[in-house]
Amino acid sequence: VKKKTPQASANNSILQAQKLVDQLQIEACMERFKISLTAADLVRYCQGHRRSDPLITGISSSSNPFKDKKTCVLL
Repeated sequence: VKKKTPQASANNSILQAQKLVDQLQIEACMERFKISLTAADLVRYCQGHRRSDPLITGISSSSNPFKDKKTCVLL
């Protein structure tokens, strides 16, 4: 097992810190959306697509690929 030298460990810490700084700079430049607008858009989308939403309408047993083909029988 190779042991890291103090220099290698310091270089690794510097690289990690640089990656974090780069990520934070990218996030700082991103355009932010107002929560109220985004929530309203989400509600509008959900209401417009509720007829085709399987979580609301359910899945017919004939078209459900995950339904068990066999039944469990206990003796």
